[in-house]
Amino acid sequence: MLRSETSTYSATAWMMGAVISFSLMAMAGRQAMLDLDTFELMFYRSLVGIIVVIGCGSIAGTLGQIKIQKLQLHIVRNLFHFVGQNLWFFAVAIIPFAQLFALEFSFPIWVALAAPFLLGEKLTKPRLITAIIGFMGVLVVSQPSMGSLNLGVMAGAFCALGFAGSYIYTKILIRTESVTCILFWMSIIQAILGLVLAGIDGDMVIPDQEAIIWIVIITFTGLLAHFCITRALELAPVVIVAPMDYIRLPFIAIIGMLFYNESIDLLIISGAILIVGANYANVYWENKHKAP
Repeated sequence: MLRSETSTYSATAWMMGAVISFSLMAMAGRQAMLDLDTFELMFYRSLVGIIVVIGCGSIAGTLGQIKIQKLQLHIVRNLFHFVGQNLWFFAVAIIPFAQLFALEFSFPIWVALAAPFLLGEKLTKPRLITAIIGFMGVLVVSQPSMGSLNLGVMAGAFCALGFAGSYIYTKILIRTESVTCILFWMSIIQAILGLVLAGIDGDMVIPDQEAIIWIVIITFTGLLAHFCITRALELAPVVIVAPMDYIRLPFIAIIGMLFYNESIDLLIISGAILIVGANYANVYWENKHKAP
């Protein structure tokens, strides 16, 4: 098997880990939002994240890889991610999983459009076509209309811009920074942002025992998801990695049906087929293109 082909399929495997982690985080986030607002949740999650990253870094001997030279880029990346993640947690509590994930999945379009300017990656015709096909599947699933707009739907739509910026700047940082360094500064910066915004009204909720359990689950699944994404970005271009996340949609739709009585209709199934088909075509074309 060619090295490039191995890298692409390895990136796909890492993205499947991210898919499972994000889905578990959505379930835990819906439960945690019964007691906490988004800023409180982000603060407590990041606080636990600092402990986890330092602990894992100590065991792996990678704490020495944490550097401050690229702090400005870390701040920009985490501003994008903080905004996107807050909007995502807000939406996860009030709209169906499948609808939120469908709206979120517009972000590969923004990634594909920004990558040539910020990363120097080519926006080829096959990549653009597969991204558009995947986005068409998202539209089929979400069925957007003026009558369906509410705060949850709008939050789900705008969180995509935050996640697109996070993907772009993760790809920039991974050129010189380690995974431990990226996750460390993510936890530190977002803990500070969460604390400031959660405490600005002088009314900060202290989580009870049940909420702490959900926060820990959210922390571990969130960090694992970002670790998987970072590893995938090390192996393949961002315009290839980002659309792989589409597989999350049919996966979370089944979870919503089984555990939350959220319906799956023919349109959701049809859109999922478009999304998965676009992902397969993207990976297949990339391997064929790199073959001698």
